[in-house]
Amino acid sequence: MKGKEEQFSFTSENLKKAKKFIEVYPKGKEGSAVMPLLYLVQEQCGWVPEPAMCYVADMLHIPHIRVYEVANFYTMYNLKPVGKYLIRVCRTTPCWLCSSEEILNTFKKKLGINIGETTKDNLFTLKEVECFGACVNAPVVQINNDFYENLTPEKVESIIAELSNK
Repeated sequence: MKGKEEQFSFTSENLKKAKKFIEVYPKGKEGSAVMPLLYLVQEQCGWVPEPAMCYVADMLHIPHIRVYEVANFYTMYNLKPVGKYLIRVCRTTPCWLCSSEEILNTFKKKLGINIGETTKDNLFTLKEVECFGACVNAPVVQINNDFYENLTPEKVESIIAELSNK
């Protein structure tokens, strides 16, 4: 990891939450709190910058690389800034069989971006992810904390229009 070019610290409210997360784990196993602390960082910043990973590692008394590995392994952590609306399209077999490719292509066409990109107005970011566990209602998309199921290209267009007007 790079050096600490920037600084990060939790807000006083998030620091209290972080300490509560850490207290859940037995003495000597506090490093197990890495995932909830990374999620807390993401809630605070909208993404997980490197200085925050170092901060979390130092807080948990674990090597920086352990936090970096976790943050890079899980798709739930954003390692670069994302738009106001983070669109995650499920790409596993059940969704694919129910036309998730068509859903993804509709997002790409309407937003003018590809997977991993953000619109110029910073409103939308498009990502692909693995299963959401809602296969019975495929295809499924998550936008921020909301799930959209049984999607069609027409429903996607309606969702984009609604979010664009908020």
